[in-house]
Amino acid sequence: MCFLRRPGAPASWIWWRMLLRQVLRRGLQSFCHRLGLCVSRHPVFFLTVPAVLTITFGLSALNRFQPEGDLERLVAPSHSLAKIERSLASSLFPLDQSKSQLYSDLHTPGRYGRVILLSPPGDNILLQAEGILQTHRAVLEMKVNHKGYNYTFSHLCVLRNQDKKCVLDDIISVLEDLRQAAVSNKTTARVQVRYPNTKLKDGRNSFIGHQLGGVVEVPNSKDQRVKSARAIQITYYLQTYGSATQDLIGEKWENEFCKLMRKLQEEHQDLQLYSLASFSLWRDFHKTSILARSKVLVSLVLILTTATLSSSMKDCLRSKPFLGLLGVLTVCISLVTAAGIFFITDGKYNSTLLGIPFFAMGHGTKGVFELLSGWRRTRENLPFKDRVADAYSDVMVTYTMTSSLYLITFGMGASPFTNIEAVKVFCQNMCVSILLNYFYIFSFFGSCLVFAGQLEQNRYHSIFCCKIPSAEYLDRKPVWFQTVMSDGHQQTSHHETNPYQHHFIQHFLREHYNEWITNIYVKPFVVILYLIYASFSFMGCLQISDRADIINLLASDSPSVSYAMVQQKYFSNYSPVIGFYVYEPLEYWNSSVQEDLRRLCSGFTAVSWVEQYYQFLKVSNISANNKSDFISVLQSSFLKKPEFQHFRNDIIFSKAGDENNIIASRLYLVARTSRDKQKEVIEVLEKLRPLSLSKSIRFIVFNPSFVFMDHYGLSVTVPVLIAGFGVLLVLILTFFLVIHPLGNFWLILSVTSIELGVLGLMTLWNVDMDCISILCLIYTLNFAIDHCAPLLYTFVLATEHTRTQCIKSSLQEHGTAILQNITSFLIGLVPLLFVPSNLTFTLFKCLLLTGGCTLLHCFVILPVFLTFFPPSKKHHKKKKRAKRKEREEIECIEIQENPDHVTTV
Repeated sequence: MCFLRRPGAPASWIWWRMLLRQVLRRGLQSFCHRLGLCVSRHPVFFLTVPAVLTITFGLSALNRFQPEGDLERLVAPSHSLAKIERSLASSLFPLDQSKSQLYSDLHTPGRYGRVILLSPPGDNILLQAEGILQTHRAVLEMKVNHKGYNYTFSHLCVLRNQDKKCVLDDIISVLEDLRQAAVSNKTTARVQVRYPNTKLKDGRNSFIGHQLGGVVEVPNSKDQRVKSARAIQITYYLQTYGSATQDLIGEKWENEFCKLMRKLQEEHQDLQLYSLASFSLWRDFHKTSILARSKVLVSLVLILTTATLSSSMKDCLRSKPFLGLLGVLTVCISLVTAAGIFFITDGKYNSTLLGIPFFAMGHGTKGVFELLSGWRRTRENLPFKDRVADAYSDVMVTYTMTSSLYLITFGMGASPFTNIEAVKVFCQNMCVSILLNYFYIFSFFGSCLVFAGQLEQNRYHSIFCCKIPSAEYLDRKPVWFQTVMSDGHQQTSHHETNPYQHHFIQHFLREHYNEWITNIYVKPFVVILYLIYASFSFMGCLQISDRADIINLLASDSPSVSYAMVQQKYFSNYSPVIGFYVYEPLEYWNSSVQEDLRRLCSGFTAVSWVEQYYQFLKVSNISANNKSDFISVLQSSFLKKPEFQHFRNDIIFSKAGDENNIIASRLYLVARTSRDKQKEVIEVLEKLRPLSLSKSIRFIVFNPSFVFMDHYGLSVTVPVLIAGFGVLLVLILTFFLVIHPLGNFWLILSVTSIELGVLGLMTLWNVDMDCISILCLIYTLNFAIDHCAPLLYTFVLATEHTRTQCIKSSLQEHGTAILQNITSFLIGLVPLLFVPSNLTFTLFKCLLLTGGCTLLHCFVILPVFLTFFPPSKKHHKKKKRAKRKEREEIECIEIQENPDHVTTV
C-alpha cells in the first residue's frame, strides 16, 4: 500500500493552459513523427516528386523570363498624392509639351538625351563655346535609320507652339552669343551672362540655374554676373505620340546619342562628357543582375563547400558530407521551382529579387543542419526509419513554426498595405520560396537522409559507399588506410554512448567554448560589450535616413551613377522646377490676390507670367484694376510681344459670349538648395501642400521627381512595422499556448535587440532606408527567431540544476547547427562585396550585420545573460529531491507490509 501526497490544486486557467500547451506540442510532435515515418517508408516517391516539379517549372522559367521595364512602377510609391497631382496637371497642361520647363534631375518623363560638359579644374567652360556648339551640331545632325528612312533630332523633337521649332535649352543661345563675340574679336565681357536668371538676345529672361554649373560670380556684383563656370548641361527632348513606332525610333536615337557622346569624349580631351538618356536608369538597374551572375555562382560554391566540410567527421561511417551538399542543392532546386511559378504567373524579373536566394538559403540550410543535428541525437541501436522519424519529431516542430513566421511577416509585406511594388513583389516571391523550401526540406532532403541512414545502418562508407572492413582487417593495413576507413571505434571510449560527440564543432563547444563563456570572469566583459553594442545601435537609430535615391539601386560603375554624381556636385544649387498650377478661376487683378501670390512665391526663384505681367504694366504705366482691362491688355499687348510669347502656354482662356476668362494658369518655382537637395525638396513639398488647402488660392504643385519622393519614408517603413507587429502578435498569442511563456518573453527581447542593432549599425554604415534595406530588416526578424528560438526554448524547458548547466546543454544541442548555418550564410555573402553595384553593397552590409548580430546574441550575449535572469532552475532541483524522497517512502512501506520480501533500500 502506497500513500501519495496530493499537492494543492492549481488555478483552473493555469491547468487549462498547461493542458492545451501539452496537447498542441505533443500533437505537432506526433504529426512530424508520422511524417518522418511516411518519408522513410516511401523515399523514392518523395525524392521523385520534387525533382519532377523542378524540371517542369525550371524549363518554364527559361521560356517565360521577362525583365520589368517600368522603373517608376517598381520603386515609386504605388498610391501617392503626387500621381493624382500629375493627372490633374496633365489634364490642364500636357506634360509632354511642358517637360522642358519642368526640369527634373533624373526622372524626366518621356524620351530625352542629356549631356554634361565639364571643363578641367581652373578653366572657364564659357570660353569653349565653339567646341560645345560643335558637339551640339553633331547631335542635331545625328541620324538614325528606321525602315529605310533617316531621322534626325528635328524630326523627333518637341516643338514650340509659337513657331513650331525644336525646344532647345536657352544656354545654347547664350553660347551662340559668346561665339559671335569671339568671332567679332570682342571680349566675352561684352556678353553679360547672369546667374541664375539671364537676359537673352530676344529680350526674354531665362532661368539657367540647371544649365550652368560650378558658377563663380563677379565679386560685389549686384546683377549676379558670371565670372566663370565649370559645367554646362544640355537636354534634348523628344516627342512621344504614344505609338510603338515613335517609341522605337526614339529608343534608337537615344542609343545613338550615347554612342556619339562616347565618341566625342575620345576626340575632345579638353572636356569631359557625361551622358544620360531615358533608358539609362532602367539599363543600369538591370545591369546589377548581369554583373552578379558569376558572383552568385561563386557564392553557391562557397556555401556548398562550407556545408560539406562542416558536416564531415573523422568517422567515415557517421560523417555526412554529402548530406550537407545535398541540403544546399535542395534549397537551390526549390528556388528554381519558385522562379518557374513566378514567371508562369506573368511575373517580371527585377534586380531587387537578387536577394531571394540569400534569404531562402539562410532559412533552408538552417532546417538542413537542424535535421542533421536531430539525426545525431537519435539512438544508433534503432532502425534507420525510426531514427528519421525521431529526428523529424525533434526538429520539424520548431522548423514549422519558424517557417510559419516567415510566411506571416513576408505575407504582410505582400499585403495591400505595402505601397512600393518592388517590396510587394519580393515578399510574394519570398512566401512562395519559403513554402517550397519547407516542402523540399522534408521531402527531398528527408529522402536523402533516409538513404544516408540506410547506408550507415548497413555500415557503408559515407563517401566511397563501400563496406567498412572489420577492425581485425584494418589492423593489418597501413596507417593512411586505417585513417580513411576508420569508423571511429578506436576513438570512442566505453563510457561514451554517443559517438557523434566527436564532431569537431560539437567537441569544440563542449570541451572549450561552453566552459569559457560561462566563466565568472568573462561575464563582466560580455556585459560591457553589450552596453557598447546597445550604445552604437541607439546612436544609429537616431540618425535614420529615408531617401528615395534611385542611385542606391544602380550598378556603381554605370554611366547613370557617374552622371548623377557630377550633376549633384555642380548643379545642386537649385531644386527641380516645381510647377505651380492654379486650377480654378482667380481674380488676378485683385490686389489681395496679388499679395497672396507674392507671399506664396516668396523664398523661391519664380518663372512667372504673373510677375512679368505686373512688371510690364508698371513699366508701361498701364492701369488694369478690373477684369476686362486686365485680360484685354494681357491678350492684346503682353502676350503678343516676342519676349513674352512663350507665356501663352501657361494660361488657359475660356470665352463665354463676349467675355474672356482665365480658368487656369501655371508658373514655375525654383528653391535654393544645398548638396542635400533631395531632403530639402521634400521639405518644400511638405510646406507647400498644406498651403493649397488653407489659402484662398487653390493650387497644386508638381514635378516628375515628386512621384518618387512622395511619402517614400512612410512607404518603406510600413512593411517593417507591419511585419514586426505580426511577429509580436504571434509571439504574444502563443505566450500561453505551445511555448513556455518565459521562452517567448526572452525571444521578444532577443529579436528586438538584434533588429534595433542591425537598424542602428547599418545607419552608421551609411545605409539609407530604401526598399532593399527594408526587405533585409524584415528578414532580420525571421533570421533572429530562426536561430534564437531553439536555443531559448531548450533552455527554459531544461531540467538541469543550474542555469549554467542549462545553457551549456542548450549550446551543446543546438550550437552546432546554429554555427554551421551562420558560418555558411556569412561566407556566402563574401562574393557580393565584389559586385560593383550599390544594390549589392546594401544587401551585403545589411545581411552581414544580420548574421553578425545574430551570432553575437546566440553565442555571447544570451549564454551570459540567461545565467543572471529568470527562469530559475531551483524548482527542478526541488522536484527531483521530492521524487527521490517519495520513492524511498514507497520502498519503506513495501518492506513493512511484506517483511518476508527482501528489498534493497
